[in-house]
Amino acid sequence: MVCPGGLLPGRGFVEDRNVRIEYRWAENHFDRLRDLATDLARHPVAVVVTGGGTQTAVAAKESSTTVPVVFVIGADPVKFGLVASLNRPGGNVTGVSSLNNVLVAKQFELLHELVPNATVIGFLVNPANPNADSDTVEVQAAAKASGLKLLVVNARSESDLGPAFATLAQHRAGALLVHSDPLSLSRREQLVGLAAGNALPTIYWSRQFAVAGGLMSYGGSIADAHRQAGVYTGRILKGEKPADLPVQQATKVELIINLKTAKALDLTIPLSLLGRADEVIE
Repeated sequence: MVCPGGLLPGRGFVEDRNVRIEYRWAENHFDRLRDLATDLARHPVAVVVTGGGTQTAVAAKESSTTVPVVFVIGADPVKFGLVASLNRPGGNVTGVSSLNNVLVAKQFELLHELVPNATVIGFLVNPANPNADSDTVEVQAAAKASGLKLLVVNARSESDLGPAFATLAQHRAGALLVHSDPLSLSRREQLVGLAAGNALPTIYWSRQFAVAGGLMSYGGSIADAHRQAGVYTGRILKGEKPADLPVQQATKVELIINLKTAKALDLTIPLSLLGRADEVIE
């Protein structure tokens, strides 16, 4: 959660020259979000940019009805009361919505295509995530349609990740889908290491996992979403109102495959998948 300046491409702002950034980090402790947002609102700041998912954006909205807020989330902002509508946000909040929380069924499909012999598929999810229940229903429906068993394992904090993988191993999960959540992103190296240690083919939701050594990722481009948020931040700093800026939908979706990891898992990537990949890491 920041008062932004560094995410302003081409908007005429340079950090520590004509704009200052104030950072606030919750460090995966969602119970701190409200206090951090209130602190920024009292600072005062010209605009607040939020990353880290829906809960961060909601905390910023609830902290003030006047300080402009630009969010980056992977869910429907109308559903969570952030804006009145995508075209007419109203109030002091607007931002960018990526596709990460509407892609879980497609991620499951890609994972099944990669590991067709797996009969038990794991789904690692943070139950504190506002999208956890609806996304679990989506994945369960995809599993049922494919005649596969879905094993849902929960992780609210990094200390839950080891036990979650132990449960996956106990139930002989043949592959794993990791849910889109700030916790998983912040612990991506730990997750990638656990997947490798358990020889578990895993699909993630962001390119950053594949770069860190994860097998495959499919999801909206985080960089593209934040670039769009930076453009809006610059426009607000120049005087435009959030209510007049329609919520942007980041439509760039990336399929990334890490061939080095596939080789370590003794997996052959189907040509049908390789042909669709936006990036192949060797």
